[in-house]
Amino acid sequence: MVMIPRQIQSRVAQLLEQFPTVALLGPRQVGKTTLALSLADSLGESALYLDLELPSDRAKLSDPELYLNQHEDRLVILDEIHRLPGLFETLRSLIDRRRRKGNRSRHFLLLGSASIDLLHQSAETLAGRIAYEELAPLSVAEVAGTGSNAADRLWVRGGFPDSFLAVNEENSFRWRTAFIQTYLERDVPALGPRIPAETLRRYWQMLAHNQGQMLNAAQLASGLGVSGHTVARYLDIMVDLLLVRRLQPWATNAKKRLVRTPKVYVRDSGLLHALLDIRDQEALLGHPVVGASWEGMLIENILDALPATVRPTFYRSAAGAEIDLVIEFSGKERWAVEIKRSLSNPGPSKGFYIGCEDIKATRQFVLYPGTERFKFDPKTEVMPLQTFLTDLLLERTGSCPHHKR
Repeated sequence: MVMIPRQIQSRVAQLLEQFPTVALLGPRQVGKTTLALSLADSLGESALYLDLELPSDRAKLSDPELYLNQHEDRLVILDEIHRLPGLFETLRSLIDRRRRKGNRSRHFLLLGSASIDLLHQSAETLAGRIAYEELAPLSVAEVAGTGSNAADRLWVRGGFPDSFLAVNEENSFRWRTAFIQTYLERDVPALGPRIPAETLRRYWQMLAHNQGQMLNAAQLASGLGVSGHTVARYLDIMVDLLLVRRLQPWATNAKKRLVRTPKVYVRDSGLLHALLDIRDQEALLGHPVVGASWEGMLIENILDALPATVRPTFYRSAAGAEIDLVIEFSGKERWAVEIKRSLSNPGPSKGFYIGCEDIKATRQFVLYPGTERFKFDPKTEVMPLQTFLTDLLLERTGSCPHHKR
């Protein structure tokens, strides 16, 4: 059973009232199809679902204009839209023709497991006619209430529903291993890049070993026996597949020497652990990646909850001042977040305070694995992730966490 929180379906339904086309992006098995079918069920005969991985459904669109005109009064859901990249121009023509006739109802819901094709092809073709939503794996807020150890289970297993809901750790690990293999052998080649599956696996594993560290393209290139340009292309593919996050460094026009290299994270902690052959929490707690894994999970939860207009970065100076996450709401409002997996010593580092002065942070936070919220000093608050998401972001954005989804 795949978990689809009600607010996510509601958000997509609202966007379909505002835009003739909505693109729902997310990696495979994250729940896009389940959400779309649930929405279709609620609409009954007013919705039509096509899975473009099925030859029979693709055949229906051999003449897309003719077929879609026959269903002008229905919401047409097109799953795995990248299978028919030439369809975007037809969609634009149909939308514009219907608008001229005064028909401004919802028309198309597009599902895609990569941003490569959807964002590049539809950005120009459907400009002004499309809204984008990313469906990320399950978050801490969404699994709350599924058990006393839900947050730890989410950390170990990751947020893909089938992995999180598996009956035991072994089944969860087996599912993630198969997921990785499927991506390497089928999904990446289907999107165009011709890269040996074993090469891309090694690259993905190297990124996992360097979780949360600044990208060292030369080191990766040397380890794989390829050029730096090839390493950059591999990273672009993994980012476009929504499997890896490239967190950019904070930049300013000031003369202070700042790091210019992005940090890289495997976005789902469960996939990170599968790549490193970490099968349960005991093994994770004894592994060198434990701190970076926890940091990555918290960052993904925070970024998933932020409005699309917010700019997330990290800060690091050549002198060693560092902030794990900088959340820039506007030129005048900037939050600094340090992530510490420590109950006994949750205080921020000296470099964090220096960084806060450098960026002129308006608020300072330390996120830790405890349950209490307290002031560490006049400017810095310590709190758990859930408090940060539900209280502060609700206060700042006026909407519940994960509204972006």
